[in-house]
Amino acid sequence: MAGKNQPISGNDLARFSGPNSFMRLPMVNDLKGLDVAIVGIPMDIGTSWRSGTRFGPKEVRAESAMIRPYNMGTGAAPFDSLQVADIGDLAINTFSLAKSLKIIEESYHAILNYDAMPLAIGGDHSITLPILRAMHKRHGPVALVHVDAHADVNDEMFGEKETHGTVFRRAYEEGLILPDKTYQVGLRGTGYTADDFAEARAWGFQQFPAQELWHRSLTGLGGEIRRDIGSKTPVYVSYDIDSLDPAFAPGTGTPEIGGLTTPQAMELIRALKGLNIVGADLVEVSPPYDASGNTALVGANILFELICALPGVAYR
Repeated sequence: MAGKNQPISGNDLARFSGPNSFMRLPMVNDLKGLDVAIVGIPMDIGTSWRSGTRFGPKEVRAESAMIRPYNMGTGAAPFDSLQVADIGDLAINTFSLAKSLKIIEESYHAILNYDAMPLAIGGDHSITLPILRAMHKRHGPVALVHVDAHADVNDEMFGEKETHGTVFRRAYEEGLILPDKTYQVGLRGTGYTADDFAEARAWGFQQFPAQELWHRSLTGLGGEIRRDIGSKTPVYVSYDIDSLDPAFAPGTGTPEIGGLTTPQAMELIRALKGLNIVGADLVEVSPPYDASGNTALVGANILFELICALPGVAYR
């Protein structure tokens, strides 16, 4: 614990004050010595329906002030064992999606040069493609745990090849991910065709529709994924907040009814402990549709659960 960054305690400084960093951790510019770098990507120009995720990083950070450093459910004490800091937001080009995706990729190359594990707060789901490109350069093809209402495997949207709905087709085509170790959890909703999800299954993607998970604990599914991937393969986790039912997370751009619950999300993430997670993101929180702040609060807690599941975290 000595020398490790700690969130500011609510007993030392009221939670409604202090820095607007994730969990009120230190904000740093120098990544040297960091194990985990929290980075905001305030972008929504890749969305196809409701925008607003450009405000996601700010609101997720604001709601994260409620979170305390020890996970009472699992015993995880991430800040006793990992050096974690918030490195602020990437300076995307809000008038150009193509330029923004390039900025994200180049920024991630720089982050990974420091051996810091990046955890991104989005932002729409288009941010994940340039992240995976940078991850591939560092780690080679990665296993992917993708929690989402949508498969995001469209070929194009309005003629555009890179949007929030085409991410994982591009990732597959470019060899950024291991198709037989790609898991899509929570898929549901209506489709453009009856076969919207079928092509990705033919690539090797393993899909777990939400309706097959209703009324079930996801601890077992998470354990199956963990055993299937193994402890050495690099893993990237991409968590779209719209995987959750709108009753739990209404503040998102493309909500779909019949989704996962927050306990299921926690069960799934906790069961991933033991995987060689090399990066993760939390995307599609849209504060303009989140009047109570609950969606951002849920998103902040999901990020905390992901931190607790990282390699090297001590348990008390």
